[in-house]
Amino acid sequence: MLILSGLEIKKHLGKEIIIDPFDEKCLNPNSYNLRLHNELLVYEEEILDMKKPNRTRKIIIPEDGLVLEPGRLYLGRTLEYTKTEGYVPMLEGRSSIGRLGLFIHVTAGFGDVGFSGYWTLEIHCVQPIRIYPGVEICQIYYHSIEGDYVKYYNGKYQNNKGIQPSLLYLDFEKK
Repeated sequence: MLILSGLEIKKHLGKEIIIDPFDEKCLNPNSYNLRLHNELLVYEEEILDMKKPNRTRKIIIPEDGLVLEPGRLYLGRTLEYTKTEGYVPMLEGRSSIGRLGLFIHVTAGFGDVGFSGYWTLEIHCVQPIRIYPGVEICQIYYHSIEGDYVKYYNGKYQNNKGIQPSLLYLDFEKK
């Protein structure tokens, strides 16, 4: 599997790769930095249930920051909308963010060919940390794909408009 260079990402912008808004300063040698939107969701239930929707509460991150607590899951989203055709988008935390003990995904850093929407971030921290809206929190990079594939058209999270809590309960409804 090959990873696109920053110059290749830029070359495919507006065609196979959409990043909106795009800022040249966020382009790296082989990735693009995505920024944190000012909204977070937190689950209200103490015990989460996979088979049902779990209630969430919205938190707005003020300009002067918000302190996150360890042992709590925060769902955030990228400021940027992305769409990818013909490449596999992947998301990782930035090393500067990780060195502060802040994680931006628990397991969901892998995107599907054809994904379109905002990236929901599964944020948690090792110790209390103040975060700010608009911070370059993670990076997206793109793998080439080999062979025929079925494009991701209508999955649970496709074409989302904001932060997406778990929709796993929909899988149980299909059975």
